[in-house]
Amino acid sequence: MQGILCTLIFSFLTLGHVYAIDLSKIKLPENFQINFAAESVSNARSMTLSPTGILYVGTRDEGKVYALIDNNQDGIFEKKYTLAENLNMPNGVAFHDGDLYVAEIHKIRKYAKIESNLSKPGPGEVIYDKLPNISHHGWKYIAIGPDGNLYYPVGAPCNVCLKDGALYSALHRLNLKSKTSTPVAFGIRNTVGFTWHPKTKDLWFTDNGRDLMGDDVPPCEVNRLSFVGEHFGFPFIHGKNISDPLFGTKKPEQLKTTPAEIELGAHVAPLGIKFYTGSQFPSLYNNGMFIAEHGSWNRSKKSGYKITFIKLDPVAHKKVLLTETFAEGFMLNEKTSGRPVDILIDKDGSMLVSDDYANAIYRITYKKK
Repeated sequence: MQGILCTLIFSFLTLGHVYAIDLSKIKLPENFQINFAAESVSNARSMTLSPTGILYVGTRDEGKVYALIDNNQDGIFEKKYTLAENLNMPNGVAFHDGDLYVAEIHKIRKYAKIESNLSKPGPGEVIYDKLPNISHHGWKYIAIGPDGNLYYPVGAPCNVCLKDGALYSALHRLNLKSKTSTPVAFGIRNTVGFTWHPKTKDLWFTDNGRDLMGDDVPPCEVNRLSFVGEHFGFPFIHGKNISDPLFGTKKPEQLKTTPAEIELGAHVAPLGIKFYTGSQFPSLYNNGMFIAEHGSWNRSKKSGYKITFIKLDPVAHKKVLLTETFAEGFMLNEKTSGRPVDILIDKDGSMLVSDDYANAIYRITYKKK
């Protein structure tokens, strides 16, 4: 069934229920196509790609980490290794200098020289364990920054609350040599995706807005880090200027907060974010931003369940010139068939998208007819 055209239906059994996604229902811009790059990747979440083309996939609810291999370079990952099992929500994965890093809720592991040990990776080496073992917003996205440090978040352990100290609601960086960690940004409710602009090297990240303020507020956010120590408002301010009904009046007078760089829809749950650095897509998409909107869970009418494209100005790479839906159809008529999680740009310029609801990895390609 692998490699079938998107007019066919991919279906499987999970927890006694039949889920199906018909890729012919996914709407894309003209001359774009979507197909399955991998099937039966249960609870596929964050992804990282090695220079050799091996795709590593973390999970949240399965406790597993996978390695996927495209043996014949046809765009389909035929071989799957299960590298780890029974981990504590190993959502985050990052590949760096031959090693695979995996973030659980409470610790970060390193699997050294992973590509020489795919069949017997062992338990890995715990390189950092000073993290809270709290599951609420505890699953982590990780990535290696341009400075060689490993970046990770610690989300708010609540819907909305104010925790003392610099650990929670913050983004941190871990020096892989000294194993010391320092916070770099605060006031972040829950980011499960961040990346660096290919030109400016600015760090951009998604942030999930709080619940229980209504269907249409507050907006979810995309933010840009301007300096170390920057505060992005949570739990006092949401979006650009929405005061929190519980904590808005508790904001310290001396605290300067940065409003959201970009406001998205309320409850759309933006997760993966990547800039397009390939050469396959039309020039419109060069250095443009793609965001996976995982979709709402408690809104009266569902929102998100799509991939959004944002074009920034070509000079400073900060001002938004265009925002449009790039891929939609993962939810139709309030019926969910897929939930995009993470995005990667493959070496051939195609886009990989993980889906933890459909248990799949998609490949989006462009070919002018």
